[in-house]
Amino acid sequence: MTTHHHPLKAVTLTHVRYQRGDRLGHFLAWVSLVPVFISLGGFVSHFIFRRELQGMFFALGLLISQFINELIKKSVQQARPETCALLEMCDSHGWPSSHSQYMFFFAVYYSLLTCKGIGGIWKVRTKWAALFLPWSLAVFTMYSRVYLGYHTVAQVFAGAALGIFLGGVWFWVVNSKLFCYFPLIEESAFGRFFYVKDTSHISDVLKFEYDNARAARKGMAARKAMASKSN
Repeated sequence: MTTHHHPLKAVTLTHVRYQRGDRLGHFLAWVSLVPVFISLGGFVSHFIFRRELQGMFFALGLLISQFINELIKKSVQQARPETCALLEMCDSHGWPSSHSQYMFFFAVYYSLLTCKGIGGIWKVRTKWAALFLPWSLAVFTMYSRVYLGYHTVAQVFAGAALGIFLGGVWFWVVNSKLFCYFPLIEESAFGRFFYVKDTSHISDVLKFEYDNARAARKGMAARKAMASKSN
């Protein structure tokens, strides 16, 4: 009896290989997985614990940008570099790099949120330090895709340019055209059921939540003390 084995295909977002013994390659392989960490560890956790509209629209923009990137890839159909044979990636296209596009979209949108002071997370004195991390991760991710042999230099720069453009456009759309609908979303059945909120109007979210949490704890302690005295 003859058994037919269908060729295997990897999930390109998580399929990362490096040369055994190459420490830099090992490090850059982990850097290539940063988009996965941001998506699963960052935005999924954000929705579970925060449910901020700015964060939700940030994540939606990343999904839309990835969809646009894949459409362009399938339209252009530019092959990956010759090293794709060793990486078993020749069955997918390389222009523009989706990893590079994702990270530069993230860096641009995050930078615009921070510079505009939306959410009030970062103080002025730490704002520029906060901007260093996303841009450095974006550059490292772009470099890692070339170093590991998944993309050419032109492909990662095309992804970076697309990510910067889409990140800027989506930020403008959200904060100039869609922002006025945030109160409606908050008051909708969806917003009330999932406790969706917008804190863009609060200058310092961390201090606001900290002060309210302390006040609630003190109020609860005072009520318990009064109840115990009455008993």
